Amino acid sequence: MLTEHAKVMKALAAAGEITGRKKLQKMIYIAKKLDFPFYEKFDFHFYGPYSEELTCRVEELCALGFLHETKEKKSGYVQYRYTLTEAGEQFLRHYDWGMPGLDECMQVMNEQNARFLELVATVLYFEHLPKDEVKEKIALLKSKQRYTDEEIEEAYEYIEMLRSQCNKKSRV
Repeated sequence: MLTEHAKVMKALAAAGEITGRKKLQKMIYIAKKLDFPFYEKFDFHFYGPYSEELTCRVEELCALGFLHETKEKKSGYVQYRYTLTEAGEQFLRHYDWGMPGLDECMQVMNEQNARFLELVATVLYFEHLPKDEVKEKIALLKSKQRYTDEEIEEAYEYIEMLRSQCNKKSRV
């Protein structure tokens, strides 16, 4: 029971603290694309891949007292910060399974800003397409972000780094 919720909590525990709902969404999506066992359904949204299921899980975890959500007003918008509560840490101890490599991946991704993770997630969403078509999709769908060819190349390199760095042993 609550296994999928516990996976989200494990990811958050590994990161320590995640600033921003968008960043949390992108980190879980990227982890899923790296073959970690996250089963939330993602659709393409204004800010890249988005999961309503993940949003609901996070809200439920906050309501259960397992996650702490802090709202901060930043120049014209509200930013959310997520951390595991003590009750969340205790709950997580009941799950004796591991996801080898998840801690490292979440920590490495958490060092990036949400804008870059949005680009990485978008590249992964369209990875079945040739690189030139992915660039066209990004130019069309993300025109306001004004991603450069260099940033897109950096996203591809980052994905390869994550794939090689994240342990590919059997996962839950």
